Order: sequence, then structure tokens, then C-alpha cells
Amino acid sequence: MSVKIIGIESSCDDTSAAVVVDGTIMSNVIAGQDVHREYGGVVPELASRAHQQNIVPVVDVALRNAGLSKGDISAVGFTRGPGLMGSLLVGTSFSKGFALARDIPLIEVNHLHAHIMVHFMKEPGIDPVFPEVPFICLLVSGGHTQLVMVRDHLSMDIIGLTIDDAAGEAFDKCARIMGLPYPGGPWIDRYARKGNPRAYTFPRPSADGLNYSFSGLKTSFLYFLRDREKKESGFMERNINDLCASLQYTIVEILLDNLVRASVKTGINKIALAGGVAANSCLRESVKCYGQKYNWQVFLPKPSYTTDNAAMIAITAYYKYLEKDFSSQSIVPEARFSFNA
Repeated sequence: MSVKIIGIESSCDDTSAAVVVDGTIMSNVIAGQDVHREYGGVVPELASRAHQQNIVPVVDVALRNAGLSKGDISAVGFTRGPGLMGSLLVGTSFSKGFALARDIPLIEVNHLHAHIMVHFMKEPGIDPVFPEVPFICLLVSGGHTQLVMVRDHLSMDIIGLTIDDAAGEAFDKCARIMGLPYPGGPWIDRYARKGNPRAYTFPRPSADGLNYSFSGLKTSFLYFLRDREKKESGFMERNINDLCASLQYTIVEILLDNLVRASVKTGINKIALAGGVAANSCLRESVKCYGQKYNWQVFLPKPSYTTDNAAMIAITAYYKYLEKDFSSQSIVPEARFSFNA
């Protein structure tokens, strides 16, 4: 009998539902929330209200796109955390209700684990190429930057992480300094394509071991712009392309320096990217170049699967379903859900 999983993702400001049948993604529906743009960041209360409005129609469309009904579903997978508590409560409550009403298993999913699991998804009519385990995944998002040793679908260890800001935060905060719209990362990427990545040099904060640090870069970028604007009024507007290119180049180099060290330390040459920042064009091209230089096997997710989506939740829940790793109805969301897959 086929295993049909519906996944629910509501960790931040995207409401998403997806259906997986025997490990193949049959639908993936996402409802975004434009209301946050005018505030320059996600407003938790507004996010949770929007989730309440979006979740039922999103699930309905996901089921219809997959050609299934509620009665066909084998189990419900949902994001337990990490994320915004109000947003997580909406997804968790809906999933518990769905599972209880249909008398089917409930499966909790760690959001960060799920980002990595996009590398094990199948799509209809496409022969998948999965990375062989073990491999190293650079997980880079708005709230997290981690190096993860992937030993199996359900066995992963963090071998490096940021001690302060995440890389995505560095992009967004520096974009805000420059007056760019939220989210800032894609805007920096867009301007950077027209700029010189070596026009300006910014410091590269270091941390112990394979860990990362980005808060110092953000501060130095702020002071750099402040000082140059004092000397040259309008400096930022005239040099926005070069500023974005140089900032982006610095962040990518920081990320890849530790990735190289992790590969050398572990002896593993299979390298993957995951998370929202994995859609960044400079990071993707740089990893390919490093792959040629260091003889890596590089695995890049589709950009559509890098941002928050329920397909990654559903595929993770599918593999947990095969191991009968189910949750009870007493489970609660965790805003700071530790990654110990």
C-alpha cells in the first residue's frame, strides 16, 4: 500500500502544505505574507494571524493538486520548530486536529533537518540523484548557519554553527542599512551581479573550530558606510552595485572557508547546500568552482526548495513514517527546537 504524507510548514511567514506519495512530491503549495514588507521584517503577531487565514485553503489546494482526498492520507507531518511560536502553534494545532479526526499518525519534523532532506526528494518523471552518505551540508538560512554531517536520512550531527548572527541575518541587516526592501538578501544578490566583488574589502570575523561569526561584519559595514558618507555625500547610492558585490563576496568566502576546512578535516568530498541562502547566485556558483578546485561532488537544491516549504517537511515525515517514528497528541511546538536528528 502506498504511503501518502501531507506536510505542514508554518515556522515563520510562509504557510505551506505538500503531499508526498512513496517519497515523490506530488504537490507543494505556499502562501506568502506581503504584509511584513512595510515593517522591514516579520511581525510575529501578524504572521500567526495570516497562518490562520491561509492554512485551510493551502491544504485544500495541496490535496487537490495531488489528486487526493483527506481520507487517502496515511500520516501528517508538521514543523514542530524552530520558529516563531505563534506561527508554529497554528501549524501544530491544525496538524494535530487533522491526525485526530482521521485517526492517522502525527509526525513532528525539525525545520532544519527538513531543509537538508530536500536532497532526498523525488519528483514525478525525474530520475533523482541523491548524494551518497556521509556528506557535508552547508545549511544557510535567515536564522541559522550550520555545517552538518549527514550520516543517514535520520542521523545528522552539527559540526559547526554560527556563534552570533546567521549569514542570512547579515545579508538582511546590511540590506536594511542600505535602505533596501525586505527581505534584503535577494536585493543584494540582484545588485551584486552588476558590481565588482573586489571593490571594497571587509573584515572576516573568525570563531573557534568550524564555527562562524557574522555580527562583526555587519558592524564594520555600518561604520564603513557612515564614514564614507561623511566624506562623500551620496556615496552609497552611487556605489550600490559594488557595495553589494563586495559584501556578498565576503559572506560567501567566510562560508566556504569553513566548508573547505570541514571537508579536509573529515575527508568527505560530497558537499551539499540547503536553506534559503542556498538560492544566492554567488554562493551557488562559488560552490561549483570550489567543487572543481577541490574535487568535490556538489549537490545543489532547486531554488524553489531552498526557502521554507512543506515539501521538505513531508519528505522528512515520510522517512520517519517508514521507521514508525510517530508523535503523540500531547506534543507542543518548540521555538528553539534543537537540531538533534
